[in-house]
Amino acid sequence: MTLLPDHPRKTYAVVIGAGTMGADVAIVLARGGARLAVVDPSTEKRVRLLEHVRAGLVPYGMQHRADNVLTLTDLRDVGWTHVDLVIECIPEVLPAKQELFRQLLALAPAHTVLTSNSSSFPISSIASELTTQERMLGLHFFMPAHLVPLVEVVMGPRSNEALAERLCSYMRGCGSVPVLVRKDRPGFLANRLQHALAREAFSLIDDGVATAEDVDNAVRFGFGFRFLAAGPVLQRDHAGLDVHCAAAATIYPSLCNDGTPAHALRNRVDAGRLGMKTGGGFYEWPSEQRIAERARYDQLLRQGLTLLADALPPLDRAQ
Repeated sequence: MTLLPDHPRKTYAVVIGAGTMGADVAIVLARGGARLAVVDPSTEKRVRLLEHVRAGLVPYGMQHRADNVLTLTDLRDVGWTHVDLVIECIPEVLPAKQELFRQLLALAPAHTVLTSNSSSFPISSIASELTTQERMLGLHFFMPAHLVPLVEVVMGPRSNEALAERLCSYMRGCGSVPVLVRKDRPGFLANRLQHALAREAFSLIDDGVATAEDVDNAVRFGFGFRFLAAGPVLQRDHAGLDVHCAAAATIYPSLCNDGTPAHALRNRVDAGRLGMKTGGGFYEWPSEQRIAERARYDQLLRQGLTLLADALPPLDRAQ
């Protein structure tokens, strides 16, 4: 098998889907120096995309790299012969993803790495019954993809490990922090950790132990504050494994282990209170407040990137 070139600057990539995630992924690839095409049938999304990519490259002084981004309407318009990497960013509908990768089987040459940004479906489910499983991988970004450094490279049972490791190197060339997930489990790595925390958080709200606001503050200004400096494993080395082990023996038996979502979460979903996109969830989100909150959130993420700059992979700033 021909491996992916070791640096994005040497590649031609295709992003399928120009929605929120696809547009941010395009920024990630462009800042790495890749030439890329973004394919989406929506004229409105294609028009917005180039402006969005250029703006996202300004903090790096790389806005000129937006000139390397091409927008296309149809997969058949891609010059497939030289495509090294495909990243699928279409809506989370499994049959639609499976059909897309069946099309790619006919379009993409044998050397092209085929990846999915799906957060819901294992790459093994998307790749089911396809002959391309060896070169198919999950490539899961976190919103907003151009601000959150983490990206998960997820192997299915038949994925080529050398190719997965090469894709990790490739993503480091884009300034991302990749983690290699060697077993294709639901939620991969980061979302499994995140949902374990969320299950306990919502259970505490259900039980009347704390309000949503106090739960958020406990994480943001307590142990979550430390996570910028050290993850949960390294932090335990700081604190002492004996201390953690003793606390775990006391706390673990009382932790929530429910197999269904908490009432605090399910009741809001049933009532149509889905968060910012519907104007309210646990908090109220009138239009002006929602806009201000997104600006605050993004600004703090950018400040976090500044704090972590020495720990992030360097970007190749050659023209």
